[in-house]
Amino acid sequence: MWLMITKLSFRQFKQKYGTHSQCLEAIKQVRFPNPFTCPKCNTVQKFYPVTNRTAYACNSCGHHIYPLAGTIFEKSTTPLDLWFFAMYLMVQTRSGTSAKQLERMLGVTYKTAWRMFKQIRMLMAETGGGLLEGTVEIDESYFGGRVKRKKDWGGGVENKEAVMGMVERNGRAYLKHIPNSSKFTLITQIKEQVDPTARVITDQYASYQGLRKLGFNHDFVNHKQTYVNGDIYTQNIESIWSTMKRGITGVYRVVSKKYLQAYADEYAFRYNHRKQSGMMFDLLLEQVANVTSLKASQM
Repeated sequence: MWLMITKLSFRQFKQKYGTHSQCLEAIKQVRFPNPFTCPKCNTVQKFYPVTNRTAYACNSCGHHIYPLAGTIFEKSTTPLDLWFFAMYLMVQTRSGTSAKQLERMLGVTYKTAWRMFKQIRMLMAETGGGLLEGTVEIDESYFGGRVKRKKDWGGGVENKEAVMGMVERNGRAYLKHIPNSSKFTLITQIKEQVDPTARVITDQYASYQGLRKLGFNHDFVNHKQTYVNGDIYTQNIESIWSTMKRGITGVYRVVSKKYLQAYADEYAFRYNHRKQSGMMFDLLLEQVANVTSLKASQM
């Protein structure tokens, strides 16, 4: 089961990242750790903060570097300590935090809070890590849509968006917003994300029935008869769906089709680092060096 143990207390967080200058220094260390080779004088030097600026100067030639350039923080007028607190909330809560709640806690506008979370989710969109291995549970679930009649509640997939989930037992999860749940779409995703030697476990959905012909070691559980048959079950991916659905309906209320993948990335990030909960904030901070801001990526 999915268990998150909080190890980074709010007091510890405030001591480490409680001021704008502390946060700027943390970003600088992620992107330009001391000692750093100055791109102008080509010597290994220490860089010191420039007063009243988000810049650091070379100890030898005075050349400036800008740790925020190209990051999600670039040109933002919101203090970095508020950005860091928003990131802290994202990794400390199991089901997420709404932009409306962030608006109230930070004293910023709803537009600012929403944009901050939007940018932070970009840091959570991890890439790489290799193919999923071992025993991999696979399932698809549906989000969004509205029902017009009470008897329709909980049934049907009309007007809903499909998300495919794959999770290694005691390992990583991969969540992908897919255009449909056709056999071609599901099998294509499995071939792209799962090691051919892995053991794949699904439910009885017909679209998965061709996996053995493709060389996968495939077992399935018939949910019309039972949910567990020995070690054949999909409880881990079902747990992820449960947490994600509770978060979307209870916290975010409505998630548009356009941003559904970003929310899926958020839940996958927290799941994948659930055993590193005390380090989750720092892992997210490290992503700053790898992810450019929305504005920079559109130039």
